[in-house]
Amino acid sequence: MVDGSRVRAWHPAVPGIDEVFHARFVDHAYPLHTHSTWTLLVVDDGAVRYDLDRSEHGAVGSAVTLLPPGIAHDGRSATPGGFRKRVLYLDDDALPARLVGRAVDRPAVVDDVLRRAVDRLHRVLDAPGDELSARSGLVLITDRLAAHLEGQGPDDDGGPVRDPRAAGGLRDLLDAHLVDGLTLDDAAATLHVDPTHLVKCFAAEFGLPPHRYLVGRRVEAARRLLLAGVPAARVAVEAGFHDQAHLTRHFRRLLGVTPGRYVRSALASTTCRPGIT
Repeated sequence: MVDGSRVRAWHPAVPGIDEVFHARFVDHAYPLHTHSTWTLLVVDDGAVRYDLDRSEHGAVGSAVTLLPPGIAHDGRSATPGGFRKRVLYLDDDALPARLVGRAVDRPAVVDDVLRRAVDRLHRVLDAPGDELSARSGLVLITDRLAAHLEGQGPDDDGGPVRDPRAAGGLRDLLDAHLVDGLTLDDAAATLHVDPTHLVKCFAAEFGLPPHRYLVGRRVEAARRLLLAGVPAARVAVEAGFHDQAHLTRHFRRLLGVTPGRYVRSALASTTCRPGIT
């Protein structure tokens, strides 16, 4: 576009998220409008000024901005160079309706942990297919937002949720569905617990969210297959990754090397052993 504006929007196959919207605007100004969804906004460059229910506010990079459904707001750049933003439009039941008024009063949330969690969720949504990771991330984000809006510090909500039975049950399900995977809703239905409770009790019991546990187990399986001489493209499928690029991304994040380098290092180690030529 002539003014340098760029937009990208898509509807992810993730329950609870109606739309993902990434944009860079230079001159565009939003007129007053409303959404039927919760608007979860982060600004990556520049700053935004907006009126929400006739009160002026600002959105900057250090904050997460939450605009409630049904409340009129506008938006324009607060800096000459425009702004770049990422938005998640969440279903209207993503947060309790009683929190709408509190979000109107305090739409900006400054919380580094929350900001990083929103970043991670956008990255997951940018590579479709990882529903468990997206749903787990969304549960943790909405839970943290609710704690802020309720006037609690996000770490003052009574401590970790302990439910060893449900946590162990989910671990068994993840192990059983290492390759084909499963959705958070299916796991919750099987174990007869709420999805939010399931994510929180798993993290409390094992020290990491369920999707990270599953990725770690898949990488572990991939390592064994690679060392057995299975080609990386086949390893990706047999270890539960969508394709070789998906395997490489997670393998490098966890181990610091690509699958190819990992195999070459193993071969080099074998050929350098005394008595082996």
